[in-house]
Amino acid sequence: MPIRDAVREALVAAMKARDRPRLDALRLIEAAIRNRDIEARTGPRPADDDALVLEVLRRLAKQRREAIDLYRQGGRCELAEREAFELELIEGFLPKPLDEAEARAAVATLVAEAGAQGPKDMGRVMGLVRERLGDRLDMATASRLVRELLA
Repeated sequence: MPIRDAVREALVAAMKARDRPRLDALRLIEAAIRNRDIEARTGPRPADDDALVLEVLRRLAKQRREAIDLYRQGGRCELAEREAFELELIEGFLPKPLDEAEARAAVATLVAEAGAQGPKDMGRVMGLVRERLGDRLDMATASRLVRELLA
């Protein structure tokens, strides 16, 4: 099922359950997706709809993580908790990220597949990583792993 449909179904379920906090968070997600759809009319549009929605969800998750840190530094625990709730909801729609061992194994496979010999082949391997693991692996982590394997 497309992610957009999963968000819509969760929104309807929250409405029926009268779960106000969840409903508010899901409306925020849906509004961000709708705004990105409007932006995509004039700018570059990802190849498929799920890519567009994943881009929006990742951006929202990053914003929530930053807000949580700032609220905790400022002593606003109630706001940090609300952001953490929204972050948990957003992450529920994102693909499960690879853990360190899975990521290392997947990157090692891609290094072997690309026939990479050293650091000069990093760009080619990162292209494969982005293409095949981009939605499940943070690019900073991927870059570190590729560097380690090619060193």
